[in-house]
Amino acid sequence: MEAIIMADSGERLQAFLDAHPDIEVFEVILPDIAGGLRGKWVTRDKIHSVLAGELKLPASSLAFDVFGRDVEALVFDTGDGDSYCEADIDTLVPVPWASRPTGQIMMSMRDPEGTPSPLDTRFLLEGLVNRCKALGYTPVMASEMEFYLLKDGEDDLGRPLHTQTDRVGGVTCAGQTYSLDTMAEMGEVMHAMRDAATAQQLPVDTLTKESAPSQYEINLLHCDDALIAADQAIMLQRAIRGVAREHGLLATFMAKPFGDLAGSGMHVHCSLVDAEGNNVFDDGTGMGTPLLRQAIAGCMAAMADSMLLLAPNLNSYRRFQRDSHAPLAPCWGYENRTVSLRVPADAPTATRLEHRVAGADAHPHLVLAAILAGMLHGIENQLEAPDPLEGNAYEQVPPSLPRHWPEAIEAFSNSDFIREYFGAEFQRVYTLIKQQEMDEFDRQVTPLEYDASL
Repeated sequence: MEAIIMADSGERLQAFLDAHPDIEVFEVILPDIAGGLRGKWVTRDKIHSVLAGELKLPASSLAFDVFGRDVEALVFDTGDGDSYCEADIDTLVPVPWASRPTGQIMMSMRDPEGTPSPLDTRFLLEGLVNRCKALGYTPVMASEMEFYLLKDGEDDLGRPLHTQTDRVGGVTCAGQTYSLDTMAEMGEVMHAMRDAATAQQLPVDTLTKESAPSQYEINLLHCDDALIAADQAIMLQRAIRGVAREHGLLATFMAKPFGDLAGSGMHVHCSLVDAEGNNVFDDGTGMGTPLLRQAIAGCMAAMADSMLLLAPNLNSYRRFQRDSHAPLAPCWGYENRTVSLRVPADAPTATRLEHRVAGADAHPHLVLAAILAGMLHGIENQLEAPDPLEGNAYEQVPPSLPRHWPEAIEAFSNSDFIREYFGAEFQRVYTLIKQQEMDEFDRQVTPLEYDASL
């Protein structure tokens, strides 16, 4: 079977090369656990060796922090040996925004013995998908990605500059939510993003002007392969950044780039289908089956322990403010955007949950993994969800999710749930990385502190 797969990959690679004779170099991309994209540039004549599994990188390449630093204790303990990179032919696409003809392909990492690395986020997500399939269910997932599109520059205080400004060059008081005129003003770059998505086979659904000045959203269509859905989310973010850069702009998925404006989230829609393709959340009424409520109960139970995956950075926690559409507690409801788990109004066959906690700065593979793990936790343990909330959830449920980074790190590092569904090694290393990042921020003194003390 493996030989057949390798032969098929080789044929598909050659077909791609024949269809793109101008491509000179390939970006071979390995997502690390902090959300960075590591790898190498490989010339056209060497890409066959990558597909043959001959590319090696240090095993520590999966365990860099957001600054690109490894964890010294981890490196020294292991000797920092090499592991093998496994390219995924399904992710082989051109890079239309590159200055020279370029292709790209995503990779996973295996240990020298051939086993999937416990730190590889693609293998981790795939393992949870297989755990779902063992129960007879296939996840169907889609992401909604918010981002700011800014000028490629900064003001005298180092703050980014808006592309959507008032008549004297200052920030507008609001962002003209859903405005078609504002979209048209950015039409050239938006069309370029859509064209890039088409070239990379990313199933873009809608492009939208969001609520804050200079803020936009691009949604992907649902996909019945969660690994592909996560790959597409990462590739979409990269395409948005690349196209923006090509147009002299800066696209950021920072959770809260402006303290007084809306943050950027990554909402994820998820349902489960059975072997015949039937939505097992559909009871014919739109209210959902007991299985839907079990999945919701599991996500609620796991939410606090998973917070570090959904909000991985110091800035992530600035997004969670009262009346900001960023959830502060595990809760759910029908067609209610103040809850953390929303069941959107739709045809009964499209019954699903929308997980609204993650920021756009989170790692898509880990966000989808956290959601699947929560759903599995609820289904495997037959948990029962509380009654759905109606009205303003902020007034009915007191905040209970980790409000600050250190709380989230502690909850994650001590969690039995994380250990069961993500593995002890992933839990240990991810905790070390986030602690290392927090230590770096703790060493920095901000201008606001000088203003308050000098």
